[in-house]
Amino acid sequence: MTRTDSDTWDLASSVGATATMVATARALATKEAEPLISDPYADPLVRAVGVEFFINLLDGQIDLTGEVGTAAAMMTNLMAVRTKFFDDFFTSATAAGIRQAVILAAGLDSRAYRLDWPAGTVVYEIDQPEVIAAKTGTMAQIGATPTCERRTVAIDLREDWPAALRAVGFDSSAPTAWIAEGLLIYLPPEAQDKLFDNITALSAPGSRLATEFHTDHGAGMRERGAAMSERWRGAGLDLNLTDLWYQGDRTSVVEHLDASGWHTTARPRLEVFAEYGRPLAETEDTAALRNSLSVTAIKN
Repeated sequence: MTRTDSDTWDLASSVGATATMVATARALATKEAEPLISDPYADPLVRAVGVEFFINLLDGQIDLTGEVGTAAAMMTNLMAVRTKFFDDFFTSATAAGIRQAVILAAGLDSRAYRLDWPAGTVVYEIDQPEVIAAKTGTMAQIGATPTCERRTVAIDLREDWPAALRAVGFDSSAPTAWIAEGLLIYLPPEAQDKLFDNITALSAPGSRLATEFHTDHGAGMRERGAAMSERWRGAGLDLNLTDLWYQGDRTSVVEHLDASGWHTTARPRLEVFAEYGRPLAETEDTAALRNSLSVTAIKN
């Protein structure tokens, strides 16, 4: 389904289904013989959503030979490294004394439950109301308890989320750790800039930010998205990623943040993979990562 300015979703449809796909990859990565991450909540969260394809993938009932297997392995590896990168970002931020964190478009992110947060840390999760309600309900049903003070903000990022964030106690005078994980491609280019302008306005000196930026938003990326979607469709998942992504030229996140008073560091994603002991050969399947940056920033 093609995106519109007022579209909504749950965890089984549209953008929400990609959050469930990511959680499926985290669950599979957790089950590896030598796992890079541990997310014990990913599996039950995916099962609660109830999408048959993802449940079958968890249960080993999808034929993972050929192209489908290559895509599944790539997705699992990618999400393991990406999850580890953002986990480490929060660990570093709290070690530096930050006690306020915001997860934008939180989806099925379980960091508020599985990371070892220092006492007094408040973690804010922002996402669509149906997404927040579904995850909160599932976590309660399985007896999961947050390891921090978790506060949810049930609002679309296209609305006045800064006001909603303040309404539940966010303190803009205190340094904050922000993550925008797997988010930007689902925003129109102008909304991406507005997102970071809002973050900047809410961030006290010493605040930190982690995100990703794909430098290729042209035909090449659309072609890779279409090819990936076709692979999954052959295995039983009818989800066209290119319908969910916004195209068009984008401002460089690094340049935008640097111009807004942040000190930014950007590394190629392939370098991050190698750092975590998961080096990738440069193939057609890893082409998108050659044009992708892992970005961290500190507010001056």
